[in-house]
Amino acid sequence: MNSLNLMLPPPTASKRPGTPGVSFGEERKLRLFVQKRVLNQDDADDIIQLTYLEAWRNQEKFKGLAKPDTWLCGIALNLIRNHFRRFYAQPPLSTFDESDFYESNEDIDLSELCDNRRLLDRTLSAMDALPKDMRETLWTAVDTESSYRDAAERLGVPIGTVRSRLFRARGQLKRSVYGEARP
Repeated sequence: MNSLNLMLPPPTASKRPGTPGVSFGEERKLRLFVQKRVLNQDDADDIIQLTYLEAWRNQEKFKGLAKPDTWLCGIALNLIRNHFRRFYAQPPLSTFDESDFYESNEDIDLSELCDNRRLLDRTLSAMDALPKDMRETLWTAVDTESSYRDAAERLGVPIGTVRSRLFRARGQLKRSVYGEARP
């Protein structure tokens, strides 16, 4: 376990005579205290660091009336409160404009939207299952929206090859996506 000793400030800082130096052994209790309240590990680590920094800055205020761990947990609790106040002061999401929701929501049929999404997923999966030469020909023709001649020139194959690959690709996609029986 790491132990952290909070020592007196450097000699250049002013110190009241008779103020005891505060040293703390284990940080386990503080870490558990903070992690129980702040679930994000990075935020919890930041709060623990800030707790030790505040304890070091204000060590002359520690009178010894409570255990050092209790004092640290009190500092941490204040930092956690401040963290959540800042976090919830400005919501991370954008504002919601109800007019956009109501205008667009009237024309949408959710079942049709779901069906279209499933159909698109099946089509993309079927395209990935095509042989490489058919897939390349299909993507070239669809992506560039070119003619058979342009696709043939791009792929470096005869125009008849492009036509036959696209014909076979369409047939295979129909069978895969719509479940049609093979001829």
